[in-house]
Amino acid sequence: MDDFWMSVNKLVAAAAAYITDPGGRVLLVKPNYRDHWNFAGGLIDEGEHPAQACARELAEELGLTTTPGRLLVTQWLMPLETCPLPSVHFMFDCGTIDADTPITLQESELDDYGFFPMDEAEGLLRPHAFARLATAAQARRTGTLGYLSP
Repeated sequence: MDDFWMSVNKLVAAAAAYITDPGGRVLLVKPNYRDHWNFAGGLIDEGEHPAQACARELAEELGLTTTPGRLLVTQWLMPLETCPLPSVHFMFDCGTIDADTPITLQESELDDYGFFPMDEAEGLLRPHAFARLATAAQARRTGTLGYLSP
């Protein structure tokens, strides 16, 4: 690979799903490798675009087959203690499902899942992730696209 390309900024890219139940509660998952809850989703693999990664992660993590809808929010994060590189996060509208929809957890990565109202989700998510959630909810309501910068 050319020296120029080896010297450019590197970042982590991830995609996640905004899924709610008919009551408006958001679907969150509890990774077994983190202390906090998060969204269904994950890192974008080489050769994937963000919506493909979102669909793949939903199938792997929850056994849900869906085609992600429109992009609701993009968030840029500077390096964190859990990730030494800058990251960009895409959140797609993956619709509404009944709370009793059959879910098959990927036991190698997840301990639990649940549907939570916004005030409860705020206490479960890290602050930057809750900002993404609040922006996604607003974007769904208003038909807009959100962007969160550091």
